[in-house]
Amino acid sequence: MERIHIYHTNDIHSHFENWPRISAYLRSEQSRLFELEETSFTFDLGDACDRVHPLTEATDGQANVRLLNEVGYSAVTIGNNEGIGSSKAELNHLYDEANFKVVLSNVMDRQTSNYPEWAQPFDILKTKTGHKIGLFGLTAPFPTSYEPIGWTVREPEDVIPEMLELLTPFADTIILLSHLGIIEDRKIAEKYPMIKVILGSHTHHLLPKGEKVRNTLLAAAGKFGQYVGQVVLEVEGTQLVSAEASVVETGKLPAPKDEEALILGYETIGHQLLNEQEIAAIPANFPVSWQKNSKLVEVGLAAVKDYAKTDVAILNAGLFMQPLIEGVVTNDELHQVLPHPMRVLRCTLDGADMIRVIYEMEKNRDFLRNFPIKGMGFRGEVFGELCYDGVSYDKKTGLVTWLGEPIDDSKTYTFASVDHFLYIPFFPTIEIKGKNEVLFPYFIRNVLGQYLSKTYPVIK
Repeated sequence: MERIHIYHTNDIHSHFENWPRISAYLRSEQSRLFELEETSFTFDLGDACDRVHPLTEATDGQANVRLLNEVGYSAVTIGNNEGIGSSKAELNHLYDEANFKVVLSNVMDRQTSNYPEWAQPFDILKTKTGHKIGLFGLTAPFPTSYEPIGWTVREPEDVIPEMLELLTPFADTIILLSHLGIIEDRKIAEKYPMIKVILGSHTHHLLPKGEKVRNTLLAAAGKFGQYVGQVVLEVEGTQLVSAEASVVETGKLPAPKDEEALILGYETIGHQLLNEQEIAAIPANFPVSWQKNSKLVEVGLAAVKDYAKTDVAILNAGLFMQPLIEGVVTNDELHQVLPHPMRVLRCTLDGADMIRVIYEMEKNRDFLRNFPIKGMGFRGEVFGELCYDGVSYDKKTGLVTWLGEPIDDSKTYTFASVDHFLYIPFFPTIEIKGKNEVLFPYFIRNVLGQYLSKTYPVIK
């Protein structure tokens, strides 16, 4: 009987405050098991990167890969933060220095229709006794985001049968590295019992002892590196005898002696690199308030309109995390003001649906002003006040006007916002009725930076 030890991390999201303990623990376990002559594999399931951290932003995620290299992962797959949080060029070079394999089965290059050079669709891993593990990886499919960047992302249902057909003749046990979320993982386990283990992520779910769905063990370790997952397989020859899952709480692991210095160093280096990049010189302070319109929000609305080439823009004040101070503006300040990995959305609606969207916004305005929304690209505290530029609503009459004129049901209207508005549930008409275009490659902070640079250039 052979014991196979599998360690897995997921959705770290550049929470480097947990990384020193994770790294030390995984390296220690690998050494311990090597001494015992037992097989171990270590996997990451994506969203290791998150541009909310200055070091990730400054290095386009390559610092994250260098940290993963410390551990010696057997393989990783990507999450949406790597896949659509990077331009195509950035993603094509993200893993240049990786000492591990990237296993990704459902993303192809739109130009070549081939898998990207930095990834492989599957892998076969062998244990010390020769037991063969077939490995493949799937990331959450967001075609409206992947395709404009230059990738084709395929639905899991279209890929899994192909992978199983390829792997089944050569593998004794099949494992899926999943960045699809718990609901999809359960569906896959129900339909494809030949997949024996699904290591899950994306929805930040924690399964302390795993979850059995038919013949498949689901394992997941939460979010932000707060836990490290472990699966122990017992095999005899080509047969899987048992599979058990558990997690280790990172906060209870021994702290490396240089932990605080390491964590501070990650932050400091990131800020230093971003501070070297001067963007603009503004003539006055641009204050911000989450509960009302303000100068910085007004500038943000103007920047979004300019970039999207629209007459109207709508943003929420909660996007802007702090004011801009008179003088030179650097990429470090822009990153602190707008840490969200969001892009500009251009939405076109007919007149009646445009009015409906504004009604939806007005209906939710008071609720959203202090609503602590999380996820879907938002890295702030509260959604904040809805702010319009070019469109207005009369509370007394219910009249919606566009550039001072009543909206005509027979015409079409295009406004700019952020892609976050497409994913949250408060303004459903945008997703249901809108002709939507997410504008690549720039994030909203880059859009603001370009506008400031053009309007208030640095004079050297």
